[in-house]
Amino acid sequence: MSDMPKADELFKSIDYTPPLTGWMETPVNFSPGNWCYPAKPEKIEYIESKLPGLWGKAREWSPGDADWKLPPNWRETVVNGFRERLEKFRTLKLFMDICVRCGACADKCHFFIGSGDPKNMPVLRAELMRSVYRGEFTLAGKILSQLTGSRVMEEDVLKEWFIYFYQCTQCRRCSLYCPYGIDTAEMTMMARELMHLVGLNTNWIMEPVTNCNITGNHLGIQPHAFKDIVDFMVDDIEEITGRRVKAPLNEHGHEILFITPSGDVFADPGIYTFMGYLMLFDYLDLDYTMSTYASEGGNFGSFTNNEVMKKLNAKMYHEANRLGCKWILGGECGHMWRVVHQYMDTMNGDTQGPQMTTPKSPVTGTVFDTAAATKMLHIVEFTADLIKHGKLKLDPTRNDHLRVTFHDSCNPARGMGLLEEPRYVIKAVCNNFFEMPEGTTREQTFCCAGGSGLNTEEILEIRLRGGLPRGNALRHVQDRHGVNTMACICAIDRATLIPLADYWAPGVQITGTHELVANALVFEEGEKRTMDLRQEPLPGFEDEDDDWTPPNTEEA
Repeated sequence: MSDMPKADELFKSIDYTPPLTGWMETPVNFSPGNWCYPAKPEKIEYIESKLPGLWGKAREWSPGDADWKLPPNWRETVVNGFRERLEKFRTLKLFMDICVRCGACADKCHFFIGSGDPKNMPVLRAELMRSVYRGEFTLAGKILSQLTGSRVMEEDVLKEWFIYFYQCTQCRRCSLYCPYGIDTAEMTMMARELMHLVGLNTNWIMEPVTNCNITGNHLGIQPHAFKDIVDFMVDDIEEITGRRVKAPLNEHGHEILFITPSGDVFADPGIYTFMGYLMLFDYLDLDYTMSTYASEGGNFGSFTNNEVMKKLNAKMYHEANRLGCKWILGGECGHMWRVVHQYMDTMNGDTQGPQMTTPKSPVTGTVFDTAAATKMLHIVEFTADLIKHGKLKLDPTRNDHLRVTFHDSCNPARGMGLLEEPRYVIKAVCNNFFEMPEGTTREQTFCCAGGSGLNTEEILEIRLRGGLPRGNALRHVQDRHGVNTMACICAIDRATLIPLADYWAPGVQITGTHELVANALVFEEGEKRTMDLRQEPLPGFEDEDDDWTPPNTEEA
């Protein structure tokens, strides 16, 4: 971030004064830093071979050039695609017609708050699309275009779409305040889907989509490499605890299939969250397996089009069927859970095998009826139930060096209502917990500003501007309560919140909730644990010599 202005300078640069020109006449900034890099042609060629007709022609192009190398029939393709989706998706047609431009959403978007750009107001970003709807598909719009704020699809309009619909993280905060319940995120999804038809795409989304089709995860980790990474984490757990935990892979006949985002397997600090899962499951002697073929819970299809979203979601259920598992336990993820809770029933309900049942905890006996349709349970719900029934021996003093706040990840919070369970878990394993200010948490939570495929370095300033509201709330509890740790339940957040915190609230680290659980988990009475999962000293062991070695695991 050496090229970034200092945080106070960026804050002072925000100007909410509207431009003198109307929004249709205000030029778009196409300079570098305002757009994501397009997808590599080979990625488009591959995905086109698997899901043809959705991606346009693969090519080298740049949003910084005047010529985007659009196909000759691009306008017809976009307009016809728009018409087809208006007929297919009732919500899209509804959202095009019912907005009264009341402005309730205007100041709710983190990108508007951080930039002052009126086209980042949700109502105006949606108007980029609605104006074309009126101009192409309504009689009034065709006859009275200026009076009705209508326009037809032209090249400059399509380019404007590309800039601004990739400055939306589909977080749905604006929708919370809409008196008509308009889901602006779904409009962004539809606009991106239409742009994909003519080859307007971004690499940070399309590369994970391609990887997931090839290897089963966004990062392109091959099965043998996935196993090696898990084995390394098992080794680290043994070094920290003296206990060799089990980590079953591709085993048939287990009750539970566990699936988590691949970011938890590959990236710091997600790896500590993954180690926490393994320790919890070993503590419970849980009857589960993981899969190296469905090694990804995240779903970047939700950032491209509904067909990819459907396919990537289905792979989890196909693998549960192949391995004979009864239900799926899902890790700390964001978009995986929005897809499962909001879209799966109308996309993938027929993929569940006859052996699959409503999740029932084998430890407490709790039947999770809210997961009856999906046969998939969030791990935070699972762990909260364990704690409620007294099934975990916990020592929260092991986390006493941490002063913790919690970031409500957008998709679990607004997409599935997972608000109380993570707080219940954190408070059980941490003695020092502090909420960020009202209006910035729970349903009203502010986004990390890097979701929906925007966690890419070339738009870092846009991301950090969008991260201002979350960073400001975090800085508040840092200054008032000495908070040094922000927990979350989303792998994207565990990546995007690191630069956000470093910029707006330096000194705050990011953690997954189950890293905290594992730190506090007591396997055996009287066990000696001197390190947390990051192999940093636990409270009381800061000055101890480094000559302690774990007991022999065969004797322990």
